[in-house]
Amino acid sequence: MTPGRPGAPLAALRRVTRSRPQQAPGERCEMCAVPIADEHSHVVNLTSRALMCTCRACYLLFTDETANLHYRAVPERYLSFTEFTLDARAWDELQIPVGLAFLFRNSVQDRTIAFYPSPAGATESELPLQAWERIVETNPELSVLRPDVEALLVLRTDRTSTGSTSTGSTGSTAGSCYLVPIDACYELVGRLRMLWRGFDGGQQAHQAMDEFFRTVRARSRPATTVISS
Repeated sequence: MTPGRPGAPLAALRRVTRSRPQQAPGERCEMCAVPIADEHSHVVNLTSRALMCTCRACYLLFTDETANLHYRAVPERYLSFTEFTLDARAWDELQIPVGLAFLFRNSVQDRTIAFYPSPAGATESELPLQAWERIVETNPELSVLRPDVEALLVLRTDRTSTGSTSTGSTGSTAGSCYLVPIDACYELVGRLRMLWRGFDGGQQAHQAMDEFFRTVRARSRPATTVISS
């Protein structure tokens, strides 16, 4: 230390601190820590089912579906099942109390699991195996679903005697089904958790669901093009 200048070390430390490069704001890859854009890829931890935000390089490391890896890249495909059928009895056998759910295959538990919105947030339910197997037998195209990283988004609509459609009515059941990336489903669940009011969700939650389905429909291509190729 220079005599008579007790503040010199502190001043030097301040200069070093000021000269350090500032960390860029925004998200970073959870694997290699490089900056990533707001729109980025995800991988799934197969054990914890947690999503990890990744850069494109790290994402591509886990795209091999045949590799025995702890992580799996979330695909980016959207498919529509135009021939999908679901009668009221089949839906009741799944024991899902509302008209919207997303279903995915958990490879660690070796079973299909459903998430559906509720006043308490997203509710998880293990589907009765025989009930789900019967639906797949009726709709064999559903077998293209990739475990852990893709989900089937199912919307049930009940037809009234006047021919209009509504969710939660009595009558014969129709349904629409889309294959979507699992991260899209978690995004929807997060939005609904913030907006949900009362038992049926309220107007804002239903608007969010309508907007989500419009996006899914716009991005989807028929599943038959994948099965036939």
